[in-house]
Amino acid sequence: MQSTIIRTIVAIAGLATVSAVLAQNYPTRPIRIVVVSTPGGSVDTMARSVGPKLAERWNQQVLVDNRPGAGGAIAAELVAKAPPDGYTLIMGTIASFATNVSLRKSLPYDPVRDFAPITLVATQNLMLLIHPSIPAKSVKELVALAKKQPGKLSFASAGNGTGGHLSGELFKMLARIDMLHVPYKGVQPALIDVVGGQVSMTFASIISAMPQVTGRRLIPLAVTGAHRSPAAKELPTMIEAGVSGYESATWYGLLAPAGTPADIVNKLNTEVVAALKSPDMFDRLSKEGADPVGNSPAEFARHIQVEIDKWRKVIKAAGIQPS
Repeated sequence: MQSTIIRTIVAIAGLATVSAVLAQNYPTRPIRIVVVSTPGGSVDTMARSVGPKLAERWNQQVLVDNRPGAGGAIAAELVAKAPPDGYTLIMGTIASFATNVSLRKSLPYDPVRDFAPITLVATQNLMLLIHPSIPAKSVKELVALAKKQPGKLSFASAGNGTGGHLSGELFKMLARIDMLHVPYKGVQPALIDVVGGQVSMTFASIISAMPQVTGRRLIPLAVTGAHRSPAAKELPTMIEAGVSGYESATWYGLLAPAGTPADIVNKLNTEVVAALKSPDMFDRLSKEGADPVGNSPAEFARHIQVEIDKWRKVIKAAGIQPS
């Protein structure tokens, strides 16, 4: 019995030594960051912002591999099945790692079980915008108007299950109001109809919304995240505007396949967090309307679970059926 215990301890110590050696030498070849969307979008920008920083630090290529489709499931499944050696990573999103759990009947991966979180890279506020004809100058006035006229106000989104849709459903749930959801096939068609007055309001990304705001075609009332956005510092958060508990932000995070040695995960975390603190990275992400984060693997893991649980409740309350 004692000899078995000793052999077990020796084996564990041996594995720890191997892991430490792997991390010390890592990386020795190019790293691939798989992206859940096509080139040019916000997710792609996050990967192409982080990648060069790692390449510069380690003198190794960091390749961005765009694998769009199935709401991010194609990319996530690929990375979940990749060797857990730190050379295949994914730039995941709130959709691929939180909301899809409740919006899809089945996923070919488990966002908690099949991945090792590295860090939350950035969050991105949405902006609540109303048409100028809506007689409300604040979120409180908008809520009061909605309560006086149940079901009359409407909100546009880029489609069922998108960030704008779920942000609106969270607003309805927490403010206890009734509004009509009008889904479109994309952000721009939704904005066009809100500008035209066919729909009362929308929740859109700051980047998408700014041309309408500066042109005074739409009126911004608040941002949706936990903190004010550097891109729109004058706007209150929904919480500051009176909707207690409201937080809805798009987010992007870096993950590795489950089983990736902790030393490699920690080494990646250290380098990415350092990169996110650099002034040029802050400027680049701010232009995207994003706020750099950079937290620990444990903090990111907790964030994913909290988001899964929160949006499951919202999706159920809204009666959205998984597809």
